[in-house]
Amino acid sequence: MAYPQTGILALGTLSHAYLEFDRRDGIDAAALVAAAAGVAAARSTLSGVNLVVGFRPQLWAAAAPSAAPDGVTGFDAPVVGPDGFTMPATQHDLVLWFGGAHDLIFDAVTEATTALADVAVVAEETIGWSYHRDRDLTGFIDGTENPTLVEAPALVYVPDGAPGAGGSVLLLQKWEHETPEWMTLDTAAQELAIGRTKPDSIELDDKPATSHAARTDQDTYGQIFRRNTPYGTPAEHGTMFVGFCAEQRPLAAMLESMAGLDGPRDELTRYTRPLTGAYYVIPAADALAAVAN
Repeated sequence: MAYPQTGILALGTLSHAYLEFDRRDGIDAAALVAAAAGVAAARSTLSGVNLVVGFRPQLWAAAAPSAAPDGVTGFDAPVVGPDGFTMPATQHDLVLWFGGAHDLIFDAVTEATTALADVAVVAEETIGWSYHRDRDLTGFIDGTENPTLVEAPALVYVPDGAPGAGGSVLLLQKWEHETPEWMTLDTAAQELAIGRTKPDSIELDDKPATSHAARTDQDTYGQIFRRNTPYGTPAEHGTMFVGFCAEQRPLAAMLESMAGLDGPRDELTRYTRPLTGAYYVIPAADALAAVAN
């Protein structure tokens, strides 16, 4: 039996840090994977910080082929809709996601970047935080369709007996909100864009086909588990989309739908724009431990 990384479902953390790294010239896949696994192995359960470690799919497959899930690829090309709306591809080699108290995360990030300095450089660093417990910066509740914690493991983790058992696929995107434009809409118009009521996230019976709820309907595209958080300052801010699934296809299908490749474009994309896009394999904890320095 494979043992997943526990931080994926470690709910309730109020602060987050997302670090994406590129390996240094001359560093091979095995060396980067071993160094990152060593960072994970050094994290004590007494530290109060959750850590999730993931790799560019091709890099993990090169370093640990026997523990790689089938058919997972990097975000190697942008998703472009018929009208030109584009979700950029900014694939990196390694992701570390920390969750916990802000001061403890600061220390953990500093320690991790120092430990990895010889093999990797930070390409993206974003600090996330909780906003009114479960809302994003549009003011709506985020993750309403998430499965329960009883259901989630079967949907998030590759099943035992399959290649990459105990692992997961992560889609990580940074979306910047166009808040002034969003705030010009009254509540009714915002609800039509989202497809849910704003106070209590009840799905509209007559939601438009362009609504975010319609374009990301999990009954249509497959179930995923979202761990999104807000990020930024009052001047520049948005949502870190953090989506997990045992398979890549539901994640990719939702992006294609939002861009309008199989129907109308998601109305929410007119008020928020993606700045980054990457897929990562999140190996099982025991697979990660097996390659640690």
